[in-house]
Amino acid sequence: MTMLVNPLEVLKSVSEATSALIKKTSRSVVSVKAQMSHGTGVVLTKDGYIVTCNHVLAGCNTVKVGQGEKTFNAKIVGTDPYNDVALLKAEHGEFTPIEMGDSEKLNVGQTVLALANPFNRAQPTATSGMVTSVNSTIRGWRGATALENIIATDAQLNPGFSGGPLIDVEGKLIGINTAYVWQRGIAIPINKVKTIADRLMTGRTAQRGYLGIIANTVAIPEEIAEAAGLEQETGVMIFSVEAGSPARKAGLAMGDVLVKFNGKPVTDFHDLPRLLAEDVVGKETKVTIIRRETLIETTIVPTIHGGEQD
Repeated sequence: MTMLVNPLEVLKSVSEATSALIKKTSRSVVSVKAQMSHGTGVVLTKDGYIVTCNHVLAGCNTVKVGQGEKTFNAKIVGTDPYNDVALLKAEHGEFTPIEMGDSEKLNVGQTVLALANPFNRAQPTATSGMVTSVNSTIRGWRGATALENIIATDAQLNPGFSGGPLIDVEGKLIGINTAYVWQRGIAIPINKVKTIADRLMTGRTAQRGYLGIIANTVAIPEEIAEAAGLEQETGVMIFSVEAGSPARKAGLAMGDVLVKFNGKPVTDFHDLPRLLAEDVVGKETKVTIIRRETLIETTIVPTIHGGEQD
């Protein structure tokens, strides 16, 4: 016997579920008021660690966070301007941490919700959409070379959404909203945010490694890739090496094509900022290059970023 589905009941059920999800998530959303701007923050821990976007703080020293009728002073624990992440710690209060998701499992077409409450109103602002792209890059982002490995959605983000949560249909945090550009909502993947927040919580500053090279993306001839046993079609050719730099000390030279860094493929020049933002400063790190059609592996020790070129 075929059961008839009432479309109105289906829509009502979806609507009620969405509303309940937003209400639940709003317990982990706070307003963030800096000296010259308003934004949103997401509660990570019960004792008041809160993540937001670095650009919301705009270089200020005094921050207040709000939740309902309560407001709290918050200190800036640390910032990562390159990835546009900042970590706050509320001085008092008990908070409801948000449930964490896994941004590595995101798929294009997945339904998402974005929340914000920059002015600490009774109910948050919310918008919905779907994931349109994962692992994207925005060039020339706020003075950085690029904002790497971002999530793009078609959810419209208004001013004040920066620092707010991007959640999946289970209410799990999958990203931190940072901007609305090219008619796309842009979010920083939560896996990256968690790594940065954990580093800042333990008192370690965000550091980006420096190699001391000028380089760009090049195609690897098919016969060379096959001879070297590579499955990638592109790499990063070095055009010059700075004297005294980590690259010079590692023996890298003009004409070398960098294809792997720390065991991970390098297929584009803009892969380097992302890989150098990992915990590699001061550590021996393996790099693989093609030199005169031969695959060579060597070790480099990145230092703290020292210039605009990597």
